[in-house]
Amino acid sequence: MLMTSARRIAAIGLRQFYLMRGSVARFLPLFVWVALDMILWGFLSRYLDTVASSGGTRFVPSLLGAVLLWDFFIRVMQGVTTAFFEEVWSRNFLNIFASPLSIPEFLAGLVLSSVVTSAVGLAIMLVLTSSVFGLSFFSFGLVLIPFLLVLFLFGIALGVLGSALVLWLGPAAEWFVWPIPALVAPFAAVYYPLSTLPAWMQMVSRVLAPSYVFESMRAILAKKSFPISGLAWGVGLAAIDVVIACWIFYRVYRHAVRTGLIARYSAETV
Repeated sequence: MLMTSARRIAAIGLRQFYLMRGSVARFLPLFVWVALDMILWGFLSRYLDTVASSGGTRFVPSLLGAVLLWDFFIRVMQGVTTAFFEEVWSRNFLNIFASPLSIPEFLAGLVLSSVVTSAVGLAIMLVLTSSVFGLSFFSFGLVLIPFLLVLFLFGIALGVLGSALVLWLGPAAEWFVWPIPALVAPFAAVYYPLSTLPAWMQMVSRVLAPSYVFESMRAILAKKSFPISGLAWGVGLAAIDVVIACWIFYRVYRHAVRTGLIARYSAETV
C-alpha cells in the first residue's frame, strides 16, 4: 500500500517534469525572474549601502537577505499553484480525480513539484548573491534552516489555499492567486522592522509566520540577541497554516464534487 502511494505521488512530480521539459516557457521562469530580482535588488541595495555608510547602517545584508528569503517563499507558493494550474490549463483536472489518486496524494505530488522548482531557484539566488555581491548566507549558520523551513511551510500553505480558491471559484479565479505574495509582504515585515507598522498591522503581522523570520534575520545582522521562542512560534504557526490550508482544500473539493461545480473544469474556457 505504501509503495503504491509513493508511486502515485512520484507520478504527479514526473508529469510536471515532462511538461517543463517540453516547454521553454515553463522552464525559463525557474531562474530568469530570480536572476532579474537578485540583480535589480542587489544593485539597489549596494547603492543604499553607500548612501547610509556614514550612519553605520548596512543595507546590503538586511535588504538583499530579505529579498532572497521572500523570493524563496514566492517560488515555493508558485511551485504549488502552477502545478495545480497545469492540470486546469490542460483540462486534465477531471482525469486526475477519475483515477484512484486521493486528495493527500495529489497535494503531496504538488508539494514534491514545489520542492524541486524552489530548490533550483534557491540555488541560483545563493550563487548570484555570493559571486556578484559577496554576500554569503551560510554565515547565518544553523539558524538558516528554520528560516527556510518557516518560509517553505508558509509557501506551501498559501499555495494550497490559492489552489482551493481556484477550485471553489473556477479557473478564471487564478488571477486572484498571483497577487497574494504582494498583499502579504507589507504585513510580514519583509523590508523593514515590525515596529514601523501601525498597531493594527502589527497585530496581523504577529499571526504571520514569515514576520518572525525577518525580525530574527535583522536581529542577527545587527548583532543583537533574538528570542529563539519567537522563531519556534513562527515554525509552529507555519505548520498550523499547512494543516488548515489542506483541510480547506479538502472541504472545497468535497463541496465541488457534491454540487457538481467540478464539472466547470471541462466546460469553462480557461
